[in-house]
Amino acid sequence: MRIYTRTGDGGETGLLGGVRVPKAHPRVEAYGAVDELNALLGLVAAHLGGAEPAPLLQELQRDCFLLGADLATPPGDARRRGAGLPQVPAQRVAELEAHIDRYDAQLPPLRQFILPGGTVPAALLHVARTVARRAERRVAALAAQEPVNPVVLQYLNRLSDLLFVLARWVNHRAGVADAPWGREGWRGPAAGPDEGG
Repeated sequence: MRIYTRTGDGGETGLLGGVRVPKAHPRVEAYGAVDELNALLGLVAAHLGGAEPAPLLQELQRDCFLLGADLATPPGDARRRGAGLPQVPAQRVAELEAHIDRYDAQLPPLRQFILPGGTVPAALLHVARTVARRAERRVAALAAQEPVNPVVLQYLNRLSDLLFVLARWVNHRAGVADAPWGREGWRGPAAGPDEGG
């Protein structure tokens, strides 16, 4: 199997099933953002050196492959979908929520906005959170034009929340306190990770 095929030199790429689309197609943007997120999760896991939550991050990477395969399959390719195209099971969303609750229970309450940062793995988890949000926006843009498996959007929404909690947890375990964002005299609501989660 060759690494290069030359078939994309004209600015098009093939979806699963063989349909050719421009590389700037919303579907390609969507699964490309998920692929970027997958690579970033691998970088965080490498920095953790096998320590918790590296095994969980590798599970999330496997899920990202399934999300990408789902997004790379055109909605009209019923033959391929009917042949058992792997998809992230709906129950994975609830499992992400359970992970969020478990890690969050070990953290001090969050009473104001915090700055992304701290240890290198935590800072990278914050970056991964923002990439997860971007992937969610790309999938939402695609869903406005073509059918998309709703589990994909639900999963990405929870995943960004989980990455926020994991960033705090990694810092907390390392003895690094959250760095508050504090305009003098202003305290916001308990601040979460997202732009609309």
